[in-house]
Amino acid sequence: MNDWSNLAEAVRLGGWAVYPLTLLSVAALAITLDRAYAFWRFARVPAGLAEAIEAASGGAQDAAANGFASALGRLPAQHALRRVGRLFDGRGAPLWRLETRIESAAAQIRRDMGRGLWLLETIVTAAPLVGLLGTIVGMMQSFKLIGGDGLVNPTGVTGGVAQALVATAIGIVIAVVALFAFNFFSRRIDALTDELESFANALLADVRVEQERGSAAS
Repeated sequence: MNDWSNLAEAVRLGGWAVYPLTLLSVAALAITLDRAYAFWRFARVPAGLAEAIEAASGGAQDAAANGFASALGRLPAQHALRRVGRLFDGRGAPLWRLETRIESAAAQIRRDMGRGLWLLETIVTAAPLVGLLGTIVGMMQSFKLIGGDGLVNPTGVTGGVAQALVATAIGIVIAVVALFAFNFFSRRIDALTDELESFANALLADVRVEQERGSAAS
């Protein structure tokens, strides 16, 4: 209980800088939770789907291909793999056309999955600056209490220093947490791009084989 009361007292000493820092922390938490759900819902590869993709690639049998299509169909409509897989519904299209559509879809998926990360990156920079501004204001208030004849109000001086230190500490904590979240989601987007590239290349290889067989038969 004392820990919570000490925390509340420290926040109270933070002064006005606590309010914008609170807004930044709430925004960072909201973006982190939203992106975590988005990656879990629309970018996670379910168990068994990777094996189905591997079995259906390279000119696999119809049963394996049907199993792959069934596994892909169980994904949400906006899942990254399903959005790319839908591009191969009409396999009669030229390869260059499919490749162009895949590149456009991959770019759109990156934009969708990275939504809000720019604000998270901004919070990484803004939170310490707001804390530093609170530090400067707190120190200025402390210096005002020091007169030409010496120390006038020791309690007020220490309160101003406490406000300065608390504001800085809160800003740094928010920035560190937001930085970890931003780096994690950035790396996850890069990994998702690699997964989409491998997935699309496997399907493009199937289309290429099918078109070559059709050309040879004709």
